[in-house]
Amino acid sequence: MSSLEGWTTVCAVDAIVPNTGVCALVEGEEVAVFRVVDRGEDRVFAIDALDPDSGASVLSRGLVGSLGERIVVASPLYKQHFDLASGECLEAPDKPVRCWPVRLVNGRVLVGSACAGGTVAAPARPSLVVVGNGMAGMRTVEELLKLAPEMYDITVFGAEPHGNYNRIMLSPVLAGETSVDEIMLNTPEWYERHGIRLFAGDPVVEIDRRRRVVRAQSGVEVRYDRLLLATGSTPVVLPIPGHALPGVLSFRDLRDVEAMLEAARSHRHAVVIGGGLLGIEAANGLRRQGMDVTVVHIGDRLMDRQLDRPAAELLRNALELKGLRFLLGANTAEILGSQRVSAVRLDDGAELPADLVVMTAGVRPRIALARDAGVHCERGVIVDDTMQTYDPRIYAVGECAEHRRSTVGLVAPIWEQARVCAAHLACAGHRRYVKRAIATRLKVTGVELFSAGDIIGVDGSEDLVMRDPRRGVYKRLVLKDDRVVGAVLYGDASDSAWFFELIENRVDVSALRERLLFGRAFCEAIAA
Repeated sequence: MSSLEGWTTVCAVDAIVPNTGVCALVEGEEVAVFRVVDRGEDRVFAIDALDPDSGASVLSRGLVGSLGERIVVASPLYKQHFDLASGECLEAPDKPVRCWPVRLVNGRVLVGSACAGGTVAAPARPSLVVVGNGMAGMRTVEELLKLAPEMYDITVFGAEPHGNYNRIMLSPVLAGETSVDEIMLNTPEWYERHGIRLFAGDPVVEIDRRRRVVRAQSGVEVRYDRLLLATGSTPVVLPIPGHALPGVLSFRDLRDVEAMLEAARSHRHAVVIGGGLLGIEAANGLRRQGMDVTVVHIGDRLMDRQLDRPAAELLRNALELKGLRFLLGANTAEILGSQRVSAVRLDDGAELPADLVVMTAGVRPRIALARDAGVHCERGVIVDDTMQTYDPRIYAVGECAEHRRSTVGLVAPIWEQARVCAAHLACAGHRRYVKRAIATRLKVTGVELFSAGDIIGVDGSEDLVMRDPRRGVYKRLVLKDDRVVGAVLYGDASDSAWFFELIENRVDVSALRERLLFGRAFCEAIAA
């Protein structure tokens, strides 16, 4: 046997007769390695070779078979059955064996360190596996720890090779206003302190609902009693010619920010495709890094989902004073370049120089993992008011979840989903998730902007509007049946929390109507 990067090579997989095991020496300990043919696919497992009752190294010689949904090996001595995926002894749950990380590489079986992880031996506590190490999943874990800190053995898998960070603060990192260390929420030490096993940089690639096991990219398998899907979303990449060229990026994670900062150090021209919230923040950050930036937006105004036309015009004027350029009503036809992007061609034939192209054309819920496992999905992973999916053992929160035909991408509703989900995981299921009004703020230094609720208006609604051109202030409240249903504030957002409270609580404002636009302090002073 040989060792490769912390893994011990045992033998070729073909050297193990199907549905039998061999004994190997790994880190000075005897390990039983099994090859199981499951639905025509080779699977490998590794558990301690020592029988826990006798101490004899016999488990590799046991008979392999299925008991219900479990793949087990029977001890030759006492005929007890051990689950190969979890190490649990079915007849004596208090006597599990350890499971070792195991994987197939180029037709050979590799076994890793038992200390490094692998399939966890069946614990006395139920197992909660969290797929996704982002803000939604970890907020749910934090809420769960408040309610029932000792209830679960928790394992977290994340695609990114570090702890959990505040994704909404990526824009200030790009703009150079804060550092990566300052946006970290949960460091590796935090997971260790709370007894949480973290597999960073090792995404889950398969969910086996029959066996209740998840398998990671490295080959590590973990059995679950409850599974939380927090897989987030994936950026929309416009399928235009040249979209795969080097220098074409999305704006979604730390890796994207690092790539943009690297481009800004050695290149000059950037084009941002998309004039929504994220596109404007990306453009501002790149401008702050010294690049010449043009925003190409297919709509006729910036942030057209959150702003009305007057507020959008004020925003555009303010951003142009910062050095940004905007092309509205423009459609990207092609991204040009050979070894790297060099220009963007619009459908009217105009060409924009571009050493960097950032696509911010929206996101889609990341549902492939759940869909492939047979969990019911439509646009997102379908959940009920408790955040439970079609499979009662599986929950979903955050951008991957679809609740009553709606998905969310802002922090406030995701935090509420996390509280609801944690309550039900803790068996304190008194909460229900209810869709509420959402609010939007733009993270651009020197620009005060707030939008919430229904800014379009419906039949029977009316607008209260204040304009102060000299101060650059614009306020618009949308009222329906004497209640505020929407608000747009530009230049002065000091009363945004109060207006949002009025929207959420459906407060009757008929007595405040004439002074409502002047804010909370003025209304309360008059009332007193």
